[in-house]
Amino acid sequence: MSVFAAALTTAPSAPSDSSTLLLLVAAAMVLLMTPGLAFFYGGMVQSKSVINMMMMSFGAIALVSVLWIVYGYSMSFGVSGDGGRVTDWVIPHVLLDPFANIGLHDYLPLHADGTMSAMNAGDAHSLAFVIFEATFAIITVALISGAIADRAKFGSWMIFAGLWVTIVYFPVASWVFSDGGWLKNLGLHDFAGGTVIEVSSGAAALGLALALGRRIGFTKGMVKPHNVPLTLIGAALLWFGWFGFNGGSAGAVNTTAALAWVNTLAAPAAATVGWLITEKLKEGKPTSIGAASGAVSGLVAITPSADTLTPLWALAVGLAAGVLCCLAIELKWRFGFDDTLDVVGIHLVGGLVGTLSIGFVGAGIGLLDTGSFVQLGVQALGVIAVGAYSFAIAYGGGLLLQKTIGFRITSEDESAGVDTIVHGEESYAI
Repeated sequence: MSVFAAALTTAPSAPSDSSTLLLLVAAAMVLLMTPGLAFFYGGMVQSKSVINMMMMSFGAIALVSVLWIVYGYSMSFGVSGDGGRVTDWVIPHVLLDPFANIGLHDYLPLHADGTMSAMNAGDAHSLAFVIFEATFAIITVALISGAIADRAKFGSWMIFAGLWVTIVYFPVASWVFSDGGWLKNLGLHDFAGGTVIEVSSGAAALGLALALGRRIGFTKGMVKPHNVPLTLIGAALLWFGWFGFNGGSAGAVNTTAALAWVNTLAAPAAATVGWLITEKLKEGKPTSIGAASGAVSGLVAITPSADTLTPLWALAVGLAAGVLCCLAIELKWRFGFDDTLDVVGIHLVGGLVGTLSIGFVGAGIGLLDTGSFVQLGVQALGVIAVGAYSFAIAYGGGLLLQKTIGFRITSEDESAGVDTIVHGEESYAI
């Protein structure tokens, strides 16, 4: 093990006021990312569909929050005496007892008469962890919506979101994050969600885009972003919130949190540079949308590896993500799938780059330090398993909804604008 890796290896600390505060602040920052995503996506779509685009993010906040409290947390982390983690997970816990911890009652000091006494430090920390992880589930669902912009029914989206988060996200979170999860037991390293969030949402975006089909007149350059400043505001909020995303995943105020914070600056900065250079060489001009997209690609790539890369390697991985994601967004034109806002090119590819980078240069576990390909193989298996499962469920679920209640709006309504047809509102009524 390298000196750097050894310095980051610390024994788990008992819950403290500082660690609880970190999780609470980080949760608020990550929750802000979903409205930020709504701005980021909203600025890039047509003006006649921006409300629908943003509503899909806000709908995810409402729906996933409810499901998380009712059964999502139990399904993802289970109920046990060690702070809510399952130690022998084989079947998703929700299939065994879907309401084992309904209302999170296990963390509330309730008495038989219905009164509640003061919480101890462990209960407070557990509740903070619950809300922190809830924000991860929320934004993962919201990310998928960018692939079907301009053509989806809001009601069908909400049904899909509820089904997908239950069938895919909650089990996958258990596979990777929960003690006893099979991928975690195999040794998959995913600090803050490179597979759980980025690969799963990117693969789902591809499946759903294929299920709904292309927009009318699908050609390169068919639609220009209607409000670039709105997208840049969204990118800024995403970058801000991502410090909570990665830093909070340390679970305590320690060296791991500090390293994650530094790497969350380094990787997206380098990715922005890489994207802009690639865009200049490819298209002739560096754009502000490219800068925002580059930053997000770097944030995606550093998510699984923020705790195990040196800042110099974070710069290298970010640069690679910026270049590769910029090139990957062209794949939709080559292969003909209509991923409206490049969720596949940025999140699936960026998640792949970040997750595999651990197998190459992760401190103490990667090929560079150990000379072994074992970790790289485990990282690749995690990407394949999560990606294939998420894609299959999203594609099948999207087709099922399209064939039954209808998921895509009609061609006439798409031309008229999804905002007025579905929501009865205009984003810029004058």
